[in-house]
Amino acid sequence: MTKLNQIIAVANGKKANCTAQITKIYHALQRPDAFGGFERRYQPSDEEGETLPSERKLIQETVSGSLSDAQDALVELMDIIATQEFANCDAKADIVVDGKVLAEKVPVSYMLFLEKQLDNIKALISKLPTLASDVKWHKSDSDENIYVAETVTTNRTKKVPKAFVKAPATDKHPAQVEMFTEDVIVGNWNKTDMSSAIPATRRDEMLKRVDQLREATKMAREEANSLVVQNVKVGKNFTDFVFGTL
Repeated sequence: MTKLNQIIAVANGKKANCTAQITKIYHALQRPDAFGGFERRYQPSDEEGETLPSERKLIQETVSGSLSDAQDALVELMDIIATQEFANCDAKADIVVDGKVLAEKVPVSYMLFLEKQLDNIKALISKLPTLASDVKWHKSDSDENIYVAETVTTNRTKKVPKAFVKAPATDKHPAQVEMFTEDVIVGNWNKTDMSSAIPATRRDEMLKRVDQLREATKMAREEANSLVVQNVKVGKNFTDFVFGTL
C-alpha cells in the first residue's frame, strides 16, 4: 500500500535519474561510429600470395537498445508522475484552525498556492507602521482609522531688546548702558499628533493568526498526502505509440 506522500518523496529523484539517463542516451546518439562496425578479410590473388589478418570493429551501441533504455527510463518517470498527479486530484483535506473549518475538501495544489500567499501576507503585515509606544493614543472622533495623541502645549518666545544701566549718568559722564535681548513668551503652540498607523498589538495578532493558518494548511496538506494511491500505468502506452513496439 503506497501513500501519496511516499510518491512525492521519490518523484524528484526519479525525475533526476530519468533526465540523466536520457541525456546520456542523447549524447551517445551523437557518436555515429558507435552504431557502426565492420569485418574485413583479405583474400590474396593466388595461393602463394601474402596472407593478412582479418580486421573487425564491433558495434558498440544499437538504436533499438538506445530506444529500449530510453523507454524504460521514460515509462518509470511517466508512471510515477501520473500516479502522483492523478492522486492529487483526489487528495483533499479540510483546513481547520482552533476547531473552526475555514475551507472544506481543499486540493493539495491549492494548499501549496495558499502557503505561498500566506508567506507573502506575513511579509506584508510585518512592514505595517505601528503607533509609537511612548505616546498615549485614542481614536479620532471624526475618523475611526485615525489615532490622535494628547495635545501638547509649547511656548512661543520672542527676543525683546532691553537695556542694562551699568553706571548712571553724571554731570561729567553719560550713563553706561549695555544692550541685551531677553526671551519673552508671546504665545503658545498647541500641537496634536495624528497617525493612521495601527497599534503594535494588532499587528502582532495578525502575525499570530497568519502563522496559525499556515500551520493548519501544512497539517491539512500532510493529511491529504496520506491518501492511498492507485498506481497508474500509462508510460508504455505513450512510448509504444511513439517508438513502436520494441
